[in-house]
Amino acid sequence: MLIRPETPANIDVIHDLTQAAFAPKAFSDGTEGPIINAMRDAGDLTLSLVAEDAGTIIGHVAFSPAHISEAAGDWYGLGPISVREDRQGQGIGRALIEAGIATLAEQGAAGCVLTGNPNIYQRIGFRSDGNLHHAGTEDRHVHWRLINGAAPKGQLRFAPALDAA
Repeated sequence: MLIRPETPANIDVIHDLTQAAFAPKAFSDGTEGPIINAMRDAGDLTLSLVAEDAGTIIGHVAFSPAHISEAAGDWYGLGPISVREDRQGQGIGRALIEAGIATLAEQGAAGCVLTGNPNIYQRIGFRSDGNLHHAGTEDRHVHWRLINGAAPKGQLRFAPALDAA
């Protein structure tokens, strides 16, 4: 498996993969693919990585700028992340996240934030301590992973396309 940055030729594949991966999820509203396109169109898609196996894209992760009211440094929101349904549970998502965080670390990022299931994201180094808040989200579902500096606290805002979702 190869993890690499997206290319223009991958845009439609990423959209379709994301829509298919989220379609069976009860929490999905079907906007995940369009969110990635909206972030790309707005210039907010800081990092977009694909997982490729035998020439076929089987996973994708997006990172975009995030703002935390009382945190220093550059923070990035993780998501959406998707893996082809028949390849889920094989560590592809984790590999995409780790590759993205390593790239952000090389660029001097302070950390990465997301909203999601604590049972999933705490297993891969994300924390939720009640000091980070996102409008309309229970604090236990707001997670962060430190790269450089101090743990974040305050109000979190994602890129507009993510916050509008």
